[in-house]
Amino acid sequence: MSKKNTRLAVISAVAAGAGAAAVIAKKSRNRKTEEGRGKSGKSGEPGESGSFRNTELGKQKKNSRGIYYSKGNYEAFARPEKPEGVEEKSAYIVGSGLASLAAACFLVRDGQMPGSHIHILEAMDVAGGACDGIFDPGRGYVMRGGREMEDHFECLWDLFRSIPSLEKPGASVLDEFYWLNKHDPNYSLCRATVNRGEDAHTDGRFNLSQKGCMEIVKLFMTKDEDLYDKTIEDVFDEEVFESTFWLYWRTMFAFENWHSALEMKLYFQRFLHHISGLPDFSALKFTRYNQYESLILPMQKYLEEAGVDFQFHTEVTNVIFDIKDGKKTARMIECRVKGVETGISLTENDLVFVTNGCCTEGTIYGDQNHAPNGDAEVRTSGCWNLWKNIAKQDAVFGRPEKFCSDVTKTNWESATVTTLDDRILPYITNICKRDPRSGQVVTGGIVSCKDSSWLMSWTINRQGQFKEQEPEKVCVWVYGLFTDVPGDYVKKPMRECTGKEITEEWLYHIGVPETEIPELAEHSAVCVPTMMPYITAFFMPRTKGDRPDVIPDGCVNFAFLGQFAETPRDTVFTTEYSVRTAMEAVYGLLGVDRGVPEVWGSVYDIRELLRSSVCLMDGKSPLEIELPGPLNALKKPLLKLVKGTVIEKVLREQGVLKDSML
Repeated sequence: MSKKNTRLAVISAVAAGAGAAAVIAKKSRNRKTEEGRGKSGKSGEPGESGSFRNTELGKQKKNSRGIYYSKGNYEAFARPEKPEGVEEKSAYIVGSGLASLAAACFLVRDGQMPGSHIHILEAMDVAGGACDGIFDPGRGYVMRGGREMEDHFECLWDLFRSIPSLEKPGASVLDEFYWLNKHDPNYSLCRATVNRGEDAHTDGRFNLSQKGCMEIVKLFMTKDEDLYDKTIEDVFDEEVFESTFWLYWRTMFAFENWHSALEMKLYFQRFLHHISGLPDFSALKFTRYNQYESLILPMQKYLEEAGVDFQFHTEVTNVIFDIKDGKKTARMIECRVKGVETGISLTENDLVFVTNGCCTEGTIYGDQNHAPNGDAEVRTSGCWNLWKNIAKQDAVFGRPEKFCSDVTKTNWESATVTTLDDRILPYITNICKRDPRSGQVVTGGIVSCKDSSWLMSWTINRQGQFKEQEPEKVCVWVYGLFTDVPGDYVKKPMRECTGKEITEEWLYHIGVPETEIPELAEHSAVCVPTMMPYITAFFMPRTKGDRPDVIPDGCVNFAFLGQFAETPRDTVFTTEYSVRTAMEAVYGLLGVDRGVPEVWGSVYDIRELLRSSVCLMDGKSPLEIELPGPLNALKKPLLKLVKGTVIEKVLREQGVLKDSML
C-alpha cells in the first residue's frame, strides 16, 4: 500500500471511530434526557440530568458554611442581591476591633441589614482593639504596633473600596492609600545595624547555605497535618537560624524558634510573591497615619452614619448555647454593662459574632519613669475568659488554652519614643538616609539591631503619625523580641525598664555617644512602653481543632472572628486575616450570595516559585545545586529537551536558566 493510501486508511479509520463515538454519545445523551424527564416528560435541572453539559456549574456551589471562594474581578466588582429575610434579623458583634467592624460593614454593605439592627458590644471606651494609636495626656503618644499591608490583601481592599476617606472628599480609604503609596513607595535603605548604628550590610542577601535552602523547601512541601504541634526548631537547624534570612524573618514577622512550624510554612506560601522584597521591604505598603486614625475611624464613621449601635463599657462574659442533635443555637449573651450583670436573649434570627482571643489583651502600660510591671495600668476586655467559657460547651469551639497558657513564649514588648527636639535626629538620619520630618517614607520598615541582646528593632513611619502631632516631634516605634535578657547598655531586662531606660538602650544602638545618652533620654525624648503578654499567642504550635472554624459545625446563628478563627491558607497577624474571617462569617450566616476572594494564589504560580527560589539562593539558580550521584549528569540532557520551547523562555525570564548551562 502506498503512503497516500496508508494515510487515507488512517483518516478513514479515525473518521469511522469518531462517527461511532458520536452515535454512542448521542444515544447516551438521549438516554440521560429521558431519565431526566422521568414520568413528567420535563427536562431535568441543568448540569444534573439535563440535555446539555455545563462545565461551569458547581463552581459557585456553597460549602457547608454557606460560602464559596472566587477569583477575578467578575465577582469582585459585583453587588450581591439582598438576602431573603434580612429585615427580620439582628446582629450582636462582640468586640470592636478590625474584624468586628469589618463584619458590621459587610452586614451593612453586602447583607443590606438595617444599621439599627446591628449592635457592637465593646468592653473598652474606644473602638479599634489591637489597631490603636492614641495620645495619652499623662504618658504621650502610644502605638502598640503597626500594620504592614500588600497588594494582595483581597478582602481588606474589597472592604476599604467602600469606606469613605476622612481626608479626601469623594475618595475611599483604598483610593487615598493607593495614591499615597504610588507617590511615595516604601523601601528601606538600611535593614539592619551592628556596632551601634553601623550598617550591617545585609545588602539584600539571605546568606542561606544549600542545606538551609533545602530545609526551607522541605518545609514548604510538607503537608499541614504533618506539622501539627511541631515547632520551627523541630524542622530547622543552625543552617537556617544563623542565616540573614532568619534575621529578616523573625524580626519582621515576630517569629521565635519555639513557634509553630505550620504557621511558618503558611507564611512562606502566602507571601511567596514577596520573597524578593523581604530584604528591603519594597513589598510593603503603609497607611498615612497610625492604624487607628487611618483604618478604624473611617469604618466607625461609616457605621455610625448607617445607624449601627455602639455599646461601650459592655463586657461579654459568655454566650450560652442550646445544643441538640448537632444543632447549636446561641440563646443568651451574658455580659456586664458598666459593672452590672445582665443578659441578652437571642433567637435564631439574632446573629452573634465573637472575636475569640486577642493579641493585645492584658496590655501593661508603663511611662517615662515607670516600667510596665508591678502596679502599672493593665487594660483587659476579658476575651480569653469569654472564649474559655464558650469552649467549655462543645469541642467545636476550639481550645483556647493552647494559645494563652504560657506568656513566657507569647510576649514581647514595644515602646513609642517621641523626640522632643532636634538632638536625636542626626543619628536617625545617619542610619535611614532620610529626613524624618519630610512627611514621606523614613526608615521604610523596621531597622533591626543585629547585635542587640533584646533583638531590638525600630521604625519611623511617615510623620506625623498622628493627625494632630506637633510638627517638630517624631514618633519612633521600638520593640524587642527578648524581654527577659539584660540589655547592652542598661543591663536590665526590657520588661523591667522604664520608658527612659528603653530610650537609653535605643540611643545606644543608634550610635549616640555614651556620655550623651542619659541627657538625651531625659530631656530630648519621652517614651511609653507597653508589655503585651499574648502578642504572639496565635503563633503557638497547634493541631486541628485548636482554632475553631469561623462558623463551627452545627452553628446556625453564631460565628467566630479574627486571628484565632480558622480559615484556609491565609496567615494570622495580618489585617487581611481579620477582614477575611469577617466576610466569611457574614456571608455564611446571612446567606450572602457572593464569593469570598480566595487567598492570592502565588504559591501555585510557576513564575513565582522559580523567582523565589533564585532569590532565596542570592541569585544562584536551583539548577546550579550539586545533586547526589548520577543525577547531576542528567541536567544537560534534560535542558536540551526544553531548548526552543516556552519552558526555556520561562526558565530564562526567572533567572533559572543561564547560557552556560546549555
